[in-house]
Amino acid sequence: MLPIAMLLGIILHNYIGYVAFLSKYIIFAMLLITYTRLKIKDFQIGGYIWWLLAAQIFGAVGAYFIIKPLNELIAQGVFICIICPTATAAPVITGMLGGSISKVATYSLFSNIAIALLAPPLLSWLGTEGGTNTNIGFADSLYKISITVLPLILGPLVVAFIMKKYAPKAHKSLSTHQGLSFYIWALALIIVVGNSVSFILKEPASMIPVIILLALASLLACIAQFAAGRAIGGRYGDKISGAQSLGQKNTVLAIWLALSYLNPVVSIAPAAYVAWHNTINSWQIYRHEKYRKIA
Repeated sequence: MLPIAMLLGIILHNYIGYVAFLSKYIIFAMLLITYTRLKIKDFQIGGYIWWLLAAQIFGAVGAYFIIKPLNELIAQGVFICIICPTATAAPVITGMLGGSISKVATYSLFSNIAIALLAPPLLSWLGTEGGTNTNIGFADSLYKISITVLPLILGPLVVAFIMKKYAPKAHKSLSTHQGLSFYIWALALIIVVGNSVSFILKEPASMIPVIILLALASLLACIAQFAAGRAIGGRYGDKISGAQSLGQKNTVLAIWLALSYLNPVVSIAPAAYVAWHNTINSWQIYRHEKYRKIA
């Protein structure tokens, strides 16, 4: 289903702009269905959170300094792919793979808040280092990131808990139809991929070599993050949750951050990341379903 959704996004990219505004509502509905499985006591803060945050923040800075002597644009592209917070849809995929939705939902919240606070100063510094600094202030950036991300994380969670108290039958109905979130996610993926393809095609032909390098760099960053997340999650008995927490990214936010603070071409890296992390997700879901049927 996910590869078909990605293919449709590529084919229909010229028309995606007409329905792009639906993305946030689709993600809201998808998370609402997923969050009906959660209880307040499921949200726990522990070493799992701090190890993943450390890998995300220090990994991004370390990768930048390692790659910078070779190519500034590639270094910035890898940085933005790693520093970008966890995708709001990550709990949905985690649930499909049999991981802990509560762990990923908790980390998604912490990750997005941390990056909302850290991204403005880090990216302002990065823009200065690369000679592409903008005049966007910290407060303005914090506000824009917050209103973009936090309502999508907290809104469905609040609605789910309200439904449980005041509309228990509707809450139970959603909680027993978790498969709906997968098909809603496939619809969201068509829009995300279509937008990314349109964005990449707007770049001039002279930038093709740089685009290819940025795409390949984002692939390596994607694989590395899934592997690192899996290793960290393994220490706490949940490799799936760790991998999704670190590997599945809020690429829409990453593209906006790159366009706001860095050389615009750098945003190609998170645009390509859309394909990479969803390809990995497709393979993981296929393998999980295959082995579950065999078992």
